[in-house]
Amino acid sequence: MAGKKYDSAVKNIDRQKRYELEEALKLVGANKVATFDETVEMAVRLNVDPRQADQNVRGTVVLPNGTGKVARVLVLAKGEKEKEARDAGADFVGGEDLVKKIQDENWLDFDRVIATPDIMGAVGRIGKILGPRGLMPNPRVGTVTFDVAKAVQEVKAGKVDYRVDKAGVIHARIGKISFGDQKLAENAHALLASILRAKPASAKGNYVQSVAVSSTMGPGVKVDSASTTKVAAAA
Repeated sequence: MAGKKYDSAVKNIDRQKRYELEEALKLVGANKVATFDETVEMAVRLNVDPRQADQNVRGTVVLPNGTGKVARVLVLAKGEKEKEARDAGADFVGGEDLVKKIQDENWLDFDRVIATPDIMGAVGRIGKILGPRGLMPNPRVGTVTFDVAKAVQEVKAGKVDYRVDKAGVIHARIGKISFGDQKLAENAHALLASILRAKPASAKGNYVQSVAVSSTMGPGVKVDSASTTKVAAAA
């Protein structure tokens, strides 16, 4: 049944056409395949060489309408910062004890990890566990900080980390089908604006080469990236 639904959805989309963003998001919503509330993702292909350190684009953005998922946040800290994290709404808070739990039990019941700089020596021991899953705290994206309250609140509000992959593509969720076209478009423009701000000085030519949106189970829809990035640049 899912295969037939997908095939039917594909027929409703001109695979050669590049749609205006709002129209593309309408098509994504109208052609959802699953019965559950699918996640909507944006894929942005950049004209960069991720093998070059100065072109390894990454960053964060707090989506104005959130992601539709409340992240489970682990904070690794010491002393008063533990209380600060709990008061801010962190789901799990601890220090060496939780580092050991992750190390010994492969415990991974969380979506994001925030750590204070003074505990990063211990966190380094679990880098091989957290790193491949994209969970390793990093100062560049604000997850290594003494301001744990702000970091937790931003994650809970819908902060998204993004990073270009080896193929030069950034994949990031921009919400759920149930958000509707307008809220998804607002999130998409916020993401694109952040990606534009993260443009490396060494990147030449047309920075954003292509944009596409899709739902968890549905077909992708190509977006007119030129008009989209103009709007995002003005945001």
